[in-house]
Amino acid sequence: MSRSLEEIGRVVEEASPEAFLFVASKDEHPPKYEYVVVRSKELLGNQVREVDVLAQVVGVVSTSPTYTTKLDYASLQRIHWAGIEDANVICKARTLGFIVNEAGEKRILMPRRAIFPGNPVYLAPDDLVEEFFSYPEDGGIYIGHLISRPRIKAYLTVNGFRRHVAIIAQTGAGKSYTVGVILEELLKKGATVIVIDPHADYVFLSQSKNGIRIEGADRIQVFRNPNSMARYSAQDIDNLNSLTFKFSELTYDEVAKIAGVSEAYTRIMRAFNDAIRALREECEDSYGPKDLVEKLEKLSETESKKDANYSAAISYARRLLKMKVFGDRTTPIEDIIRPFHISVLDLSGLNDVSQDYITYRILSEAMGLRVSGRFEWPIFIFIEEAHRFVPPGNRTKSSYIIKMIAAEGRKFGVFLTLITQRPSKIDQDVLSQCNSQIILRITNPKDQRAVQDASEQLGESLMRDLPGLNVGEAIIVGPLTRVPLIVKVRERISREGGADIDLVEVLRNARKELEKARCLAELRAASMVEDALLSEV
Repeated sequence: MSRSLEEIGRVVEEASPEAFLFVASKDEHPPKYEYVVVRSKELLGNQVREVDVLAQVVGVVSTSPTYTTKLDYASLQRIHWAGIEDANVICKARTLGFIVNEAGEKRILMPRRAIFPGNPVYLAPDDLVEEFFSYPEDGGIYIGHLISRPRIKAYLTVNGFRRHVAIIAQTGAGKSYTVGVILEELLKKGATVIVIDPHADYVFLSQSKNGIRIEGADRIQVFRNPNSMARYSAQDIDNLNSLTFKFSELTYDEVAKIAGVSEAYTRIMRAFNDAIRALREECEDSYGPKDLVEKLEKLSETESKKDANYSAAISYARRLLKMKVFGDRTTPIEDIIRPFHISVLDLSGLNDVSQDYITYRILSEAMGLRVSGRFEWPIFIFIEEAHRFVPPGNRTKSSYIIKMIAAEGRKFGVFLTLITQRPSKIDQDVLSQCNSQIILRITNPKDQRAVQDASEQLGESLMRDLPGLNVGEAIIVGPLTRVPLIVKVRERISREGGADIDLVEVLRNARKELEKARCLAELRAASMVEDALLSEV
């Protein structure tokens, strides 16, 4: 081929189309994650053509026939003083593929023919690497830069979100920060996004780090229930809206389902029906969960006392008293899901039952909008702390709708992104339907196995790399990228809500306040002594 390449090594021993070993110079060997090129002759159409196959260095070891464990330290010192240096650097590379253009479309194909020992290995030029990791401007998301080459930007394809995504990392590895970068990019693309935010990690998405509204801030809105003990005050948050649900608008079967009554308990369901029908006759549309409990108690004291169904219904209805989400109106779903807007549902300060209900309610209505055709644009759903909402089994109300979206959402243009630090605690059927994974540092073996079981493209070598990733570094596999990608996530424009507090700075300020209080106390004491002396005079 015409491209001029810099030779850095030679293929040795057994080589396959998927991987090979090569020996490189001791002083100029490529580091781990660097990109290299080997040339292969591949059948394209009816012709065998030479192609540049891109590969990534996934391991680097050095060996020596002289410096061995059989020698003691004194012998090794004499060898060193004699100037003997016979270190051999061996690199392991994983092939990523070669580029072909078919009908104006760029495709990545894997080599099928042998890569021969003795063949040269070249340092991959920047233009070839960029071609692998770039996308058209309107279809690419700028996620960061390559770890091995900071000068080369890395992009994801928007179309990759059609197959659902999982973003996984242990606490403090940069998971929420990475999500913020993706949300910034989707905002630029005009996406419609719902963010389920249990810890208020994304409530400052419309603000820069110094508190100035970013471009597109008017298309970012935050919803919060007025009853919540939220993490941040209302004055700190831009474009804050109320999120409530009117209890009296629910049908009896909806109320019973929220309370946890199984459809098989027909008599208890009938008790809910009797109570709500009575409340509507008496109060029309101005009753709440407390009124329901009181009505069931009254009904249980009537002639139907022998029927224990009302008493059983009371225990279920009391569960509703723990849900601090009901108000005098229902926030219209059309206010929450607006075209080209990001809506952050701030669930901080609410108990688990309330968070679960809001998630179940909003996602069900979002799915309903798309299924019915009442909302014409695709909807991107991001669920932070996903293991809390869709654990193994059906222990939450939101599990059902999340599973439905994972299985059928893409047919209706509802695309799911699950965010978690505990993938082993997510329903594995749901996790396995997230065809793309963005994985940051993970050290827990159980979580590593859960990620590997759910991913078809995360091989053993990539899994072994997970504990060695630094904060903000990620491995990305699946339809989001043409080939597995290892990146340093770019700097965010928006302010991060879930960042760890700087304890050193906080305690420094605490000491300053303590010193101020001590000085003030001394001044007050001195003043009291002076007043006492003056009074004696």
